[in-house]
Amino acid sequence: MTKAGTGTTVAADAPAPALRIPRRRGIELALIVLAVLLSVYGYCAVGLARHGAVPPGAVGYGAGLGVLALLAHLTVRLRAPYADPLLLPIGVLLNGLGLVLIYRLDLQTPGDRAAPAQLVWSTLGVALFIVVVAALRDHRVLQRYAYVCVAAALVLLTLPILFPPVNGARIWIRIAGFSIQPGEFAKVLLAVFFAAYLAANRSALAYAGRRIWRLQFPTGRVLGPVVAIWLLSVCVLILERDLGTSLLFFGLFVVMLYVATGRTGWIAVGLLLATLGAVAVGRMEPHVAARIHDWLHPFASIDAGRGPGQLAQSLFAFAAGGMLGTGLGLGHSPLIGFAVKSDFILATAGEELGLLGLTAIFLLYALLVERGYRAGLALRDPFGRLLAVGLASIVALQVFVIAGGVTGLIPLTGMAMPFLAQGGSSVVTNWAIVALLIRVSDSARRQYDGRVAP
Repeated sequence: MTKAGTGTTVAADAPAPALRIPRRRGIELALIVLAVLLSVYGYCAVGLARHGAVPPGAVGYGAGLGVLALLAHLTVRLRAPYADPLLLPIGVLLNGLGLVLIYRLDLQTPGDRAAPAQLVWSTLGVALFIVVVAALRDHRVLQRYAYVCVAAALVLLTLPILFPPVNGARIWIRIAGFSIQPGEFAKVLLAVFFAAYLAANRSALAYAGRRIWRLQFPTGRVLGPVVAIWLLSVCVLILERDLGTSLLFFGLFVVMLYVATGRTGWIAVGLLLATLGAVAVGRMEPHVAARIHDWLHPFASIDAGRGPGQLAQSLFAFAAGGMLGTGLGLGHSPLIGFAVKSDFILATAGEELGLLGLTAIFLLYALLVERGYRAGLALRDPFGRLLAVGLASIVALQVFVIAGGVTGLIPLTGMAMPFLAQGGSSVVTNWAIVALLIRVSDSARRQYDGRVAP
């Protein structure tokens, strides 16, 4: 190029090099290997502590968990190469640790072997993970099926009413010895519906309507359908006495509404409504009132000469663990009873791993939630952003509700700790959540890679 009037030649501006986003699948593989090795180490530590020898099934356990993790990794490498490299290793480590804790509890209850069944459910969960990652090429496809998802969610929530209650709650479907908890799958379907509806109506939700007390309330035509669906879901859950999931759905709805509108007032409204609802249900439902009484007076049964209740035993387990814990297999967590394999399994971890081990577990959950939020913030489409936030919030709210219950911060709810606790429906659903977060994170990072055609 010749500059006018000078006769000098100036080189044309070279095009900017395409931005290259690292895929980091090697990091993911290394972390998966570490997660499997830590799980196998925990399995062997339990056997050494209880019997003085390495369990005979240690090789098979490690091989099974390793094969499942490797298949999941290969699927991500081939179908979602830009996905966040931390999501899958965190899921593998939490699932592996859950199997170790359940196996440890099985040794105290020889007639109740839950670890083999949990391993089967974990296999089904990883299989669903592979199907979702491989078949769902674009998360935005789910937006087209928003109303199909909400219809399926309501059907799943209603089905347990037709079956007899278990421990006072109608949340299970039991047929010929086989049982599932439909509400676990319904929460993912409702998250898809909330994300799709709020993304399509976010402008009307944020700027239209009437302003009351510094809070912009949307018009009933816009807010009505999603509130009706949420109220119907919560009412069904209350009829089934599944108040833990009711609280989860309420928190999910408030969080996603806040993210869609950017109005902090919704948080205050949500807390107010949650408080009023808790007081009303606590007075009308004896089962809930008993849990609130136990929460307010955890040592009342000891004073009455009936021995410690479940919450008191949980607090004793945390206290016995101290900073470093008693060691895997060396605690007395089975004193808590049957519930130790659901929400109280966290007390086993607290007693045998101590405060440091419990903190590490909470950090794993926090990192899983943070990576989900990060993927949502990086996306350009509103539906993907809300979906990622909703899925991550499901995990965050569930961990908070369960951890708060077993530590005496809030009343007990009876929910299952994600990945850790015994429960087939729970572990399968959590693997589906991780799969969707991986798909969303792949789209989020792929859009910034200059080597990929838009």
